[in-house]
Amino acid sequence: MQRICLFPGTFDPVTMGHVDVIERAVSLFDKLIIGVGINSTKQPMFSVEQRTEWIREIFKNDSRVEVTGYEGLTVDFCKKVDAKFILRGIRYIADFEYEKAIADMNRMLAPEIETVFLTCSPMYSTISSTLVRDVIRNGGNAGMFLPKEVKL
Repeated sequence: MQRICLFPGTFDPVTMGHVDVIERAVSLFDKLIIGVGINSTKQPMFSVEQRTEWIREIFKNDSRVEVTGYEGLTVDFCKKVDAKFILRGIRYIADFEYEKAIADMNRMLAPEIETVFLTCSPMYSTISSTLVRDVIRNGGNAGMFLPKEVKL
């Protein structure tokens, strides 16, 4: 049986922090599906298609990484793609508290799906998509926070 993991997120845009977590997580699973979520409560800066394309380009040479958009409950999407694991990246303790609440809810909805937390490397702990979007909106150079494939 393949160990399939879903890494859900908005990735708006995908940052070096996301790439760091993905690169370290990919060896833990047979397949890592990056699920670019459509969140009805968020107004994204970039389209799902654009975010998906960036991630595909970044990981084009790693057959273990797949990318797809999805909407709805993450555990329902896990069942659709046979993922038994959900990956979440943690930067700070506040992230853990928020992510643990989501993991607990997911466990109640689908006890067969396990959430795995990976902390990001210290050099990326301050990078968030929200802050990167603020830099972009205000005309700053966000290049140091983004993979080279994300051309703005």
